Amino acid sequence: MVASASLGLELDLYSLASKIPEIEYEPEQFPGAILKFKEPTKASLLLFKNGKVVCVGCKRRDLIDKTIQKTIKMLTPYAKRITKTKKPKIEITNIVASANLHLELDLYKIAYKLKDVEYEPEQFPGAILKFRDPKASLLLFKNGKVICAGAKSEDEIKQALAKAKKLLKPYAEKVKRR
Repeated sequence: MVASASLGLELDLYSLASKIPEIEYEPEQFPGAILKFKEPTKASLLLFKNGKVVCVGCKRRDLIDKTIQKTIKMLTPYAKRITKTKKPKIEITNIVASANLHLELDLYKIAYKLKDVEYEPEQFPGAILKFRDPKASLLLFKNGKVICAGAKSEDEIKQALAKAKKLLKPYAEKVKRR
């Protein structure tokens, strides 16, 4: 999952990087600092001077909440200024999920027959299927494995996968489960 939030803190990224070993800051390469956690989950956060953060690596919403709270607790003593003390509003901006449709997909036929599908096997072995509703993109592989990105909720992922399976069934053979 990818989420963003505002911590309500004004940060001095140079100072943070010198005081907290888990923070890397290379302003010549990127304007934000990187904070890496191993607990409560393996997650990384991009930290910006204005207190905005982007959190990646959490697999559940509750882990994002815990990681953001841990970040606030860690950074508050070093903040240049506290701008808000309310609990931050966390927004899920992207969820990436993998699934198996249990279908053997004919990617050439799918790309030829369906609009909104891109397939260039010389460049990448998967086809890209884009949905407008729910807004999501799926990487389709011949073996029926799928990577879904762009959804903002688990419900949207389930909708996209169900829609894909229904749409792709005519261009596939069922795979026997072992």
